[in-house]
Amino acid sequence: MSPHESRKRTGESRGHGPGRRSFLGLCACAGLGAAAACTHTNAGRPPRAADSHRPEAERDRPGARDWRIGSSGPPDAVAGYTDRVSVTPGQECGLHVSTTASSFRVSVYRAGWYGGKGARLVWRSEPVRGRAQPAARTLSATRTVRADWPRTLTLGTEGWPEGAYLIRLDAGHGHQRYVPLIVRSTHGAGRTVLLHAPATWQAYNRWGGSSLYNGASGAYDTRSLAVGFDRPYDVNGAEKFLVYEWAAVVLAERLGIPLAYTTGTDLHHDPGVLHGATALICLGHDEYWTPQQREHVTAARDAGTNVAFLGANTCYRRIRLEGGEAGAARTVVCYKSSYESDPCYPSRPALVTTDFRQDPAADPESSLTGVLYEGYPVDAPHVVHAADHWLYEGTGVRPGESFDHLVGVEYDRVTQGAPAPEPLEITAHSPLVCAGNRSHSDSAYYTVPSGAGVFATGTMRWVEALKAGTPEGGRDHGMDARTRAFVTRTTENLLRAFAEGPAARHRPAPRPNTRQVYGTA
Repeated sequence: MSPHESRKRTGESRGHGPGRRSFLGLCACAGLGAAAACTHTNAGRPPRAADSHRPEAERDRPGARDWRIGSSGPPDAVAGYTDRVSVTPGQECGLHVSTTASSFRVSVYRAGWYGGKGARLVWRSEPVRGRAQPAARTLSATRTVRADWPRTLTLGTEGWPEGAYLIRLDAGHGHQRYVPLIVRSTHGAGRTVLLHAPATWQAYNRWGGSSLYNGASGAYDTRSLAVGFDRPYDVNGAEKFLVYEWAAVVLAERLGIPLAYTTGTDLHHDPGVLHGATALICLGHDEYWTPQQREHVTAARDAGTNVAFLGANTCYRRIRLEGGEAGAARTVVCYKSSYESDPCYPSRPALVTTDFRQDPAADPESSLTGVLYEGYPVDAPHVVHAADHWLYEGTGVRPGESFDHLVGVEYDRVTQGAPAPEPLEITAHSPLVCAGNRSHSDSAYYTVPSGAGVFATGTMRWVEALKAGTPEGGRDHGMDARTRAFVTRTTENLLRAFAEGPAARHRPAPRPNTRQVYGTA
């Protein structure tokens, strides 16, 4: 175990950073004995009925300029959560809201290209009476924070295209919060599947005082051992989605390739969306996986589905999903370094919630990703090694060319001695110093006998770089427009190639170079 990895395992906190159903606004105000009439906004020409749920039908529709939050206000100003992490088109879900305002409205936006605007207004309610909900409660055994508020509204999604949604709560006093929701695809054959990471969003969520990293005291030792979806997200309500996923969704939809959407928690229960999929794109920061999710992704790769990891630290923590009905688990369990207290230890070692590379049942993530998580925090240039690789076509890069600040805040590397598929080619090899130790971050590409190609960026800032040097790049870490152009073109090459089917059948094979790059036998 590297010193950097050890720091993370011992718990340092991180800040990663119509009828009743069509466009249903059945807004029954729970406990208030009143119903709020709702309006539906759906600007532009609607797609053909047969394609209405398909993301590619959305690409050229008019977007909204006002989807962003203006003022989040104090934490109790307005907040909410849904009782489902995801829904299929037409499925209802409950929205649970607390606000200090006397009323609020719900505005539902779908993330996407939309002429560069980044989102489209799909539905908006009339004003709904507001109320402040009870304080959070904490389950003592696992220090799990729950809101458990009564349902405020019932949202229907009839006619909502598959995709990633931001439900914005607009309180009467001017403050706003997001609630994320994925309208997931049930079929992915012939499509590129975008994989969202709500388990990781929840792991870092400190709403109510505790996350899987820190307890109410701020200490690791008082952290939650399990966190639940029955509470709002902290900060603006959708920080992890907006930082690590939104820009990749916008780019993928701009390209016009056939897309499907799902989440890691959905793949855990049902991998059907991966059957026949051309590619699976793991967006940004996707740290927390169940063994079942990993098994399903590996099986898809071995059946010919390309896989891309657009972040770092992917598939690092082994978790369990508990509570709720099948497909709607509401609790993420991860004991981490306290794994001996996990009820599954020692009787069910494969389900013990610690790091995948750790005993019991050690299974390092590199056997899937090709790279191994090593450390945090780091800020370093991204250095191109194999400039003639097909991924970099049209970028104009030369060997050794670098892009400042693109490696961070966590990184992965090709680690000799760790399990990794072959043939594997290191395409970027970036020197860095992390906590006083010299090392490297690597981007890597490998293929498997099914023909599937797998690419890992080796840095968590890849998706953030897609908006570097723009007004959206508020957390661009000093990355500039040149870096944005490089990352954008490389990602376009990746997505277009992977959308064509197993990459080994139409793109050059990897040139194994680990020994050459690291200079060891």
